[in-house]
Amino acid sequence: MSCPYLEYRDGSDDPDRDPFDEARAYCTAADRFVQPMRADICTDRYDLAHDRDCEIYREHADDADTAADVGEATGADETGGEDA
Repeated sequence: MSCPYLEYRDGSDDPDRDPFDEARAYCTAADRFVQPMRADICTDRYDLAHDRDCEIYREHADDADTAADVGEATGADETGGEDA
């Protein structure tokens, strides 16, 4: 399994720049290109695991969990109380 935030892109969004010779690793959670060593973590190579060894993934997952918790609490308030 690999990180769901990893993409390989052939170029940047800048139309004035030429495309890359080879696709490069891009982290959608960090919104930037990442070094090949970081991509090794993303693809769980060399006994690495993105959900354990990548601080970008963990931070993004923590933010998503917090947003989900807030959404659940907000949903409870909007319905006016507890479920039956």
